[in-house]
Amino acid sequence: MNSNSVTQHIVLFEEAGQRLDNFLFRMAKGVPKTHIYRIIRSGEVRINKKRADASQKIQEGDVLRLPPMRVSEAKAPTNDYISKKISSEITVLYEDDSILVVDKPSGIAVHGGSGVSLGLIEAMRAQRPNAKFLELVHRLDRDTSGILMLAKKRSALVHLHEQIREGKMEKRYLLIVHGGLPVSNKSIALKYPLLKYLLPNGERRVRVASDGGQPSHTNIRVKASYYDGLCSLVEAQLKTGRTHQIRVHLQSYGHPILGDDKYGDQELDKVLRPKRLMLHARHLSFVHPKTEEKMTFEADIPEAFEKLAQP
Repeated sequence: MNSNSVTQHIVLFEEAGQRLDNFLFRMAKGVPKTHIYRIIRSGEVRINKKRADASQKIQEGDVLRLPPMRVSEAKAPTNDYISKKISSEITVLYEDDSILVVDKPSGIAVHGGSGVSLGLIEAMRAQRPNAKFLELVHRLDRDTSGILMLAKKRSALVHLHEQIREGKMEKRYLLIVHGGLPVSNKSIALKYPLLKYLLPNGERRVRVASDGGQPSHTNIRVKASYYDGLCSLVEAQLKTGRTHQIRVHLQSYGHPILGDDKYGDQELDKVLRPKRLMLHARHLSFVHPKTEEKMTFEADIPEAFEKLAQP
């Protein structure tokens, strides 16, 4: 979230269903809640150009008008600084007049405002000052690496969101989990219902909840086992797109992901000492929103995975 000017944010598929105030608490960490309630009451925050109530649920595709908000005392990064971050850390896999596909490193947030001043979307907009439209199609957690797609036209965003809703976009992840699992070409279906909630400090969390949880489905396949069964390499395919879905599903399955500071096992992490969250968005397949061509992208396996896979 830009703290110096009015911005627009189009609600993503996985952001939908939240109260407006809770969404803003997460987007603008560090901003007092009293200030957020004040800008909502005054009409400075709008949904689809209309005044909104703090309790209003945001829906996929809603256009939020967000006024300037001071999220940090730190000086905002300059465009030159953003350009250097782009060139040194983010790899563009594909770009045309409709879409932009990138390989995001672990440690870069997809947008600013969640306790960080620089986000990938702000960086990409700064690199393309003539782009009239540039929005995230989906999200990756800050510590998750891999393929991320952005839309350069509103029509493309609508088309791609429709593919997500209808299960026509294929996302596959590589992850390393604690514990030995039998290697098999057979797929294991994890279908734990997930419920989002907030910690007292406003941070998002997700837990399995049979009462009130959203239906969630992840298919996993065990690819390899390392260190005499201390950890396993797993491929996961998302069938639904819930917040933190893979991380919570593997935790509930009894094999948390290495390096997961929210849902992992810190004591077990001390044994293998992962340098990051071992979760990587490896594969993305979809239909191009303009040409209707089937497109498939694969992101290189991160060095941290390769090092851990070499006993």
